Amino acid sequence: MDNQQAANGPIPGDVALYAQELACQQAIPTPGYYPSLNGAEISDAQRSGMFPCASFTGSWDGPNAVFAFRSVDDYPGISYINSRKPGELYIVGGEYPTPDDPRMVGPYVAKADATTGRQIWRTYLDNLNVSGRWIANANLNILPDGDIVFAWSHFVTRIDGDTGLIEKVTSLPSGAAPVEDVNFKHLTIAPDGTLILKDQTRPVGCTLQGTMAIIACTRQGMASPNSVLVAVDPETLEVLDSLALSEPAPSPHIIAPRDGKAAIYIGMEKTLGRWFWDPETRKLSIDESWQVKPLAEWQTALAAPTLVGDWIAIQTNGLVSDKSASSVVVVHADDASRSESVFPFGQLQPHEVSFAPPKNGADPENNMIYSADMGMGKVAGIRIDPETGKLETAFILDNVTSTFQPVIGPADKRVLMLTSMKLAYADEPILEALQKSNYTEQLTWRNAATGELLAGSDFFEPLTINSLTPPGFGGRVYFPTAVGKGFYTLQAMPAPTKAPSSN
Repeated sequence: MDNQQAANGPIPGDVALYAQELACQQAIPTPGYYPSLNGAEISDAQRSGMFPCASFTGSWDGPNAVFAFRSVDDYPGISYINSRKPGELYIVGGEYPTPDDPRMVGPYVAKADATTGRQIWRTYLDNLNVSGRWIANANLNILPDGDIVFAWSHFVTRIDGDTGLIEKVTSLPSGAAPVEDVNFKHLTIAPDGTLILKDQTRPVGCTLQGTMAIIACTRQGMASPNSVLVAVDPETLEVLDSLALSEPAPSPHIIAPRDGKAAIYIGMEKTLGRWFWDPETRKLSIDESWQVKPLAEWQTALAAPTLVGDWIAIQTNGLVSDKSASSVVVVHADDASRSESVFPFGQLQPHEVSFAPPKNGADPENNMIYSADMGMGKVAGIRIDPETGKLETAFILDNVTSTFQPVIGPADKRVLMLTSMKLAYADEPILEALQKSNYTEQLTWRNAATGELLAGSDFFEPLTINSLTPPGFGGRVYFPTAVGKGFYTLQAMPAPTKAPSSN
């Protein structure tokens, strides 16, 4: 019986866990964000991908079954899903062009019932066919008062989390880039509540839509303008300060407190650097002493950084390389001259490519880093020595995934969630498969220490590229599919010893 037939309807999850999970999350400080299981794009200002209060409701010792339910309503071009209170979902869509709808209308933000996926409201913010703007993936964050803060193109807005009303909109500076070639996808909140935004830039002359335009046009030899870092007041949306970066920065930044300031770590095309936001002076500044060049010969752009204790981890080959495999590099936060690296998958073999766009997953409490290279078709668990930074590959999985490697649950029972793609043709180049969306994809739950498979779903329509599989309350996980209808709600449970009777 397939996952949807087995569920035969909406999945509320284990409702007895709701209050426990919410209380657990509210005990963890999340300055700037609503204290929910998934109030930020990826869990917190560090974009850690750790969800310690989310539950795995399957068995660690025996076989598991996975149940699935398709959302009642459709959300075209769906990308990101966040939770506020139990029962509430917020959805971003309309900014992922598909083969069937290359001129997608959006972005929009919607509120939905967390169990059925039935829409409560939907607020559209743009239509590229009318405005002529570049529309690409844009993330979603929930403020402490429950409102939504959202940025797209060269705008940032506040949206009433209860009604969907657009409260304020501010235009952001585009720096050296033409305004039609910027996308302020990267919005993260400093500990004092200030919004820190950075733009992606589309290569000049490129007319493609969606985030993949950066990759496609770069491969044609086009160059992206440099990015801009901007600080914005969360209440008034006033631009407080801005700073031009020295390179394009296609990947998101992270924020960590440091000496009374907010340290902003950014992986640009070639440089991993640190900037500061000072809440007293309300100014942005560069830390000239902490600018690192982690790329080895023939490697391409850096992915987003990851905080692992005293170390900043970065994945290489954020763009495609056919000459060098990807590596993971860690740099000490106190001393940029201290670094270690590892090539978890070895070197490229003839005719192989390396493509590792997602940031490293991490579990600092267990000294683990996770690396995914979809070009090489592998995922690795990597141990880090917290004192020396020495990296050692703990396990390698044959697993093709385009997305992040979140971990859920308490430190002593951490579960790693990975999607796994099944190509229509085994020898099809991965970039062609992505462009055509002619593959299927499943979600797996794994022992985060060993990679051992605990549960695996059916194969569904492809997960939206650049999207996430965020946990929901009661052991549920959400799986957005831009080329299908809406999203799936999934839950792993111990496999029944006897199939249910239809009588």
